[in-house]
Amino acid sequence: MRLLERMRKEWFMIGIVLAIAGAKLEPSIGVNGGPLKPEITVSYIAVATIFFNSGLSLKTEELTSALVHIRLHLFIQIFTLAFFPATIWLFLQILSVTPVNEWLLKGLQTVGCMPPPVSSAVILTKAVGGNEAAAIFNSAFGSFLGIIITPLLLLLFLGSSSSVPFTSIFSQLSVTVVVPLIIGQERANKFMRLCHLVLNACFSEL
Repeated sequence: MRLLERMRKEWFMIGIVLAIAGAKLEPSIGVNGGPLKPEITVSYIAVATIFFNSGLSLKTEELTSALVHIRLHLFIQIFTLAFFPATIWLFLQILSVTPVNEWLLKGLQTVGCMPPPVSSAVILTKAVGGNEAAAIFNSAFGSFLGIIITPLLLLLFLGSSSSVPFTSIFSQLSVTVVVPLIIGQERANKFMRLCHLVLNACFSEL
């Protein structure tokens, strides 16, 4: 029984391990254009579903109150887009004197300069009972900031950068994050108003 309870509690981490193991055994299933169509199911449908569900489960007051936590947002964005890339750079200076492949080091630095992950950050915060509303805001805001800051960080640490498809990234974030969150909030508010009307009608007849 304890094992089953533990598995229920840690279902998300177990799912991650199983997904990694499955990808290792049969990687062709999850490639772009493969049976799972991750370029659609993961990039759009899964992320949109996560934020739609967050919109349904969170009260509007929780989302609006999360916006005023300025110090929290500053800490998260500075840690993600300044402290962490700089720490990775220092760590890679040590690794650079080892036989580790140069391109692997550049890849690690590139990943270190990325903005916060949109979907997994929200899921993991919710799983540990953290501030989901703050996680949603910082995931979305950090992703928008990353459009500008990430290329600058790559230029600073690697001496090279690339053009960013600003319009396509902005539209994808809007479609997968902002719009589903708003729709979820609108559905939740309608449901609450309906419940309120039903309860009022029931109590008025008593």
